Amino acid sequence: MSSPARRVWAVVPAAGRGARFDSAQLAGAPKQYAPLLGATVIEWSLAALLLEPRVQGIVIALSPDDRHWPDVVKSLARSKPSASAKLQTTLGGTSRQDSVVAGLKALDGQAAADDWVLVHDAARPCLTSVDLAALIDAVEAGPNASLETTNGALLACPVVDTVKRERGGIAVDTVDRDGLWRALTPQMFGFARLKQALDDVIRLGLAVTDEAQAMERLGLPAKLVRGSPFNIKVTRAEDLPMAEAILKSTETH
Repeated sequence: MSSPARRVWAVVPAAGRGARFDSAQLAGAPKQYAPLLGATVIEWSLAALLLEPRVQGIVIALSPDDRHWPDVVKSLARSKPSASAKLQTTLGGTSRQDSVVAGLKALDGQAAADDWVLVHDAARPCLTSVDLAALIDAVEAGPNASLETTNGALLACPVVDTVKRERGGIAVDTVDRDGLWRALTPQMFGFARLKQALDDVIRLGLAVTDEAQAMERLGLPAKLVRGSPFNIKVTRAEDLPMAEAILKSTETH
């Protein structure tokens, strides 16, 4: 008898303030609520997750003083009434890793230890359904899957630009880009292992920039799944026109 399929869940940390984002135009709203093509950045970031049938549920980790999420819920209920039933919320923390841990705790009692959890940035609106499906397919590769696939996987793309090391505003060295990849999201790991990895990081007072780094600390490398270089993160206000152009050029949403 074959073992039951591992279910897929998603956690979206959305408690950040986006210090590098000029929010004057947003009356102090975080960057994930910036307007983008008739919706908000976070609505676009959730779009592929909501449409993917293998995603059972999505936990959004919000700031305690978030006043904007209820409007997003209303908008999603109109545009994606059945899919929006997947959404649930929890209170996030002061850092990304705190918010992801809060999202994982919200899944306690819902997710099995070996279920998969996708972590996706709230301000990464150009994720395509094709890339998301490829990521899930990579960890559902069956009994012949590699160790890295069993541990998890992340979307990434090879570094193609020349990379410089800077010191005091001066380019002092050219870094060999062979084997270098840009990490994107979603990143996908087993529920219990990811929770352990992030709990350890927080207990030790360490900071990691993504979930894959936390897993690497436990000796659990992840498979790189080549994703679109246009899966950009909105960090500054000037990123919004680029995101708009990318979304206009795709038909995945």
